[in-house]
Amino acid sequence: MFSRRSRLPKRLYDLHKVESMPFTGQTPTLLIKPIRPPEKDIYKTMWDKPEYRVVSPGEMVAKEFLRQAKPVPNSSVIDLGCGTGRGSKALSLFGNLDITAVDFASNCLDEDVQELVDKGVIKFVEHDLTKPLDLRATYGFCTDVLEHIPTEDVDKVLDNCLNACQNVFFQIATEDDVMGALIGHPLHLTVKPYSWWLQKFAEKGCKVMWSQETSGNVLFYVSAWKTAKDFLKTCKISTPDEIIVNNVKHSLDIEGLNKVFHHPENDVEAMIVGGSPSLAKNIEKIRELREQGVKLIAMNGAYKYCIDQGIKPSALVIVDPLEHNARFADPIIDDCKYFIASQCHPKVFEKVPKDRTYIWHTGVEKIKEILEERKEPYVPVPGGSTVLLRTIPLFRILGFKRFHVFGCDSCLEDGAHHAYAQKENDGQVIIPITVGNKVFYCNPWMLSQAQEFIDMVKLFGDHLELEVYDGLLRHILETGALHADLKEQ
Repeated sequence: MFSRRSRLPKRLYDLHKVESMPFTGQTPTLLIKPIRPPEKDIYKTMWDKPEYRVVSPGEMVAKEFLRQAKPVPNSSVIDLGCGTGRGSKALSLFGNLDITAVDFASNCLDEDVQELVDKGVIKFVEHDLTKPLDLRATYGFCTDVLEHIPTEDVDKVLDNCLNACQNVFFQIATEDDVMGALIGHPLHLTVKPYSWWLQKFAEKGCKVMWSQETSGNVLFYVSAWKTAKDFLKTCKISTPDEIIVNNVKHSLDIEGLNKVFHHPENDVEAMIVGGSPSLAKNIEKIRELREQGVKLIAMNGAYKYCIDQGIKPSALVIVDPLEHNARFADPIIDDCKYFIASQCHPKVFEKVPKDRTYIWHTGVEKIKEILEERKEPYVPVPGGSTVLLRTIPLFRILGFKRFHVFGCDSCLEDGAHHAYAQKENDGQVIIPITVGNKVFYCNPWMLSQAQEFIDMVKLFGDHLELEVYDGLLRHILETGALHADLKEQ
């Protein structure tokens, strides 16, 4: 019921490939089949024919998409192969959605839809779906498209659709077309049954959330993206206990280090500065705040980055236990205090001045055992798996509660993980997630940090004042996603 095939009588003749018949003494018979033009040219020709515009499958299944996806208003949707654009128009009208219509034929849109594009109500992008999309959205809407794709290109088109959109609604015809009779070329090039398409989605690792087989069509609502929680179950990265234990025992034997204990609450403003990509574009704001006397607490490589920009940190925090983190303490500068976790490598402690170094403890079970065995008084610093998630509780213990947070995006920006080179993070898995109708790309540790950040803010409640600049963490605070636990729906 969603196809255009019923609009014309079946073709009464076929044109075949030119072939010379064997010589029999009679006049040779020539069978003629025209060469197929490029697909884009075929559809530009088709959209000039009023008959081809009569039926819009996207318009007819738009409400089914809304029933299955249940998108909240203003969610981002890419209409993948939009054709007339009437499907896009229906989604914009009935769903109040942020629509980007995509098609490789520039003349495909109906006049009234083109007017909506001109007014900025709907965006239009001319693009060939056999090529990767630069666009990203929470939802994809792909109707009356896949059957038109040459079978050898189906995998590419599926990959591009599934990579661009977290959840995709497909409507696919399972019968031959008749509209190709208008130009002498078939339009449905991949005519396959429900079972074939179901297998295709399985091969792509899709979760099929809903499907339906109708007369002449199949419909699927799928996602090939893992959820944040799926990745959090598998992306835990830990240092062997033996390394941590040895590091802690070594640091406890160092004489002359200061220890961290509780301090009264104060109203002093402080900046916590990490190395995420947004650090570079916010460096002048950091400079301005520093000149106003705001304390600058740098984490890891952000310490040297600030120094190179002529901005002196007030403190450096390092927590990771591996030896290569010792480079983060270069160079040592005057009037800076060094907050080094007891689990840090001995090479870190060799670099920092003892009289300005403060040793602190994460309070994980193995460290607690060592401290209790030695009868060491200590205040365990709670938090998560990254230096940011320890730095905030650490300085809360020291009495600070008002923080500007820079360079703690917890997401990639144009593929970059830091504002500077940090080879340890190169080549990591990239996970696309949607929070508050916006797509973010994260490495596993970033995603873990984002979820733990939510947990930490919930725990501290009114005991923190955070102004986060840029990235996923800012978006979480702005959209109220603190209550969503990174659920994409």
